[in-house]
Amino acid sequence: MTIQTLEPILAEHPFFKGLSQEDIALLTGCASNVVFKAGEVIRREGDAANEFYVIRQGKVALEIYTPERGQLMLQTVGAGEIFGWSWLIPPYQWRFDARAVELTRALALDGQCLRNKFEANPRLGYELLKRVAHVFAERLLATRLQLLDVYGNRS
Repeated sequence: MTIQTLEPILAEHPFFKGLSQEDIALLTGCASNVVFKAGEVIRREGDAANEFYVIRQGKVALEIYTPERGQLMLQTVGAGEIFGWSWLIPPYQWRFDARAVELTRALALDGQCLRNKFEANPRLGYELLKRVAHVFAERLLATRLQLLDVYGNRS
C-alpha cells in the first residue's frame, strides 16, 4: 500500500498555488485530513478557533443565529475555497457557525502550529496573511451585495 502525503494536495489547492515547495512542506506539517457528513455542524460561533479549513470537495454553509429568524446562511463555500479565519485573530473564537451542506472533504490546518511557523518565518506568515485578507475582501463584498439586494430596493 502506498501512503500519500498531504503535500501534493495542499500544493494543488488554489489558495496555496504559487507557494514554494519549502513553504508547502512547512504548512503540511500543520495539516490533517477531515471529512464532514451532510448536515454536520463543524463549528459554532464562540467555539475555540484552533484551525482553518481548505475544502477539497463538498460545500459548507457559513451561518449566524438570530433570535428572530433562527439560523441565517450568510454564504456557502465549496471546493477550492477556505473557511475559518478566527484562528488568526485573538481571542481565537469562531465568529460564525459552519455546517456541511453535503459530504465535505477538507484539510484542517492547526492554527497554533501555523502561528508558530509564522513567528519563525515572517515572510511565509505575511504571504498567507495577504491571501486570507483577499478572501476577507471577497466575502465582505459578497455580503455587501447581498445586503444591497435585501435592503436596497425599498421605497
